[in-house]
Amino acid sequence: MVEPMTRAEWESEQARHDRRVGPIARDRLARTGRKHPVYDFLFEYYSYRAGHLLRWSPGIDVHLEEATPADLAWPQLFEFDACGAILPAKAFPAHRIEQLEWTIRYQSAIRDREPQFACFGLHEWAMVYRTDDVRHARVPLRLSAEATDNVVSVAGVRCTHFDAYRFFTPSALPLNKLELSRANSPDHDQPGCVHANMDLYKFAFKFAPFTSSDVLGDAFELAVAARELDMRASPYDLTEFGFAPIAIETRAGREEYVEGQRGIHQKAQPVRQKLIDELQALKRATGLVPVGSGYR
Repeated sequence: MVEPMTRAEWESEQARHDRRVGPIARDRLARTGRKHPVYDFLFEYYSYRAGHLLRWSPGIDVHLEEATPADLAWPQLFEFDACGAILPAKAFPAHRIEQLEWTIRYQSAIRDREPQFACFGLHEWAMVYRTDDVRHARVPLRLSAEATDNVVSVAGVRCTHFDAYRFFTPSALPLNKLELSRANSPDHDQPGCVHANMDLYKFAFKFAPFTSSDVLGDAFELAVAARELDMRASPYDLTEFGFAPIAIETRAGREEYVEGQRGIHQKAQPVRQKLIDELQALKRATGLVPVGSGYR
C-alpha cells in the first residue's frame, strides 16, 4: 500500500534527518588531514561516506507529493509522475535478495538471544596487547604498556564479536574465551555486544535507499553512543577530545561500563526491530525468492 506524504511533511523529514546526522557528518567533511579517533571510525571502518549519510530517503512505496528529481538523492531509482515521486520496491536489485534474507535471519537471531554484559570493553585492550603497533598511534595510552598488558592478562577476554576479535594481537587471540571466525560469527553475536549493536548502522545503510532515513538516523545515533562508550573504556587517553575515561581496570570502572552497555542494549533492541520490520516489508514487496546457499 502506498503511503502519501505532502511536500511539507517530507521536507520536514528531510530537515529532521539533517539535524540528526549533519553535525558529525559535516565535521567529518570539513576536516582536512586531521583525524578524530572516535567518530572517523563510523565513516572509515564502515566505509560509508559522510556525504552519503546526509542523503535522505523515505523508504519504499511512499508517494512524495510535488517531488522532482532535483529534490531527491538517488533520483534514478524513483518513479516520477505529474504529482510527485515514489521509490518502488521493484527497483530493489534481484541479485541482493539473498543478502536481504540473510540479514533478516541474522538480526532476528541476535534479537532473540540472551544479552551478555561481561566483556568490559576489553577488545580494544586486546588489540594493543604485547605490541608497539597500536591502532591509534597519535593518541597516548592511559597506562604504561606493561600495565595495559597486565589488565588483559589478569582479566582475560570474553569477546563474542568476530569483527573485533580479528584485530586482536596474536598474543591476545588465545586469551579469548571463544575461538571466533567469520563462519561462526552468526552463532555468537548477541544483543549485549556494543559492536553488534553498532553494526545496525552498517545494515541500515547497506540497504539504503530502500531502508528509510528514519531507521538509518536511529541506527547512526545508536552507533555514535556505542562508539563513545567503546572508546571511553579503551586503553587510550581521549581527554583531549572531551571524553572522560571509563577505567575498566577498576571495579568502579567495570560497573560503569556494564551500566553503559546495558543502556546501549536497551536502545538497540527497538532499532533492531524497526530495521527487521523494514527489511521484511521490503522482501514481501519485492516478491523475490532467495535461491542458492545464502549470503555470507
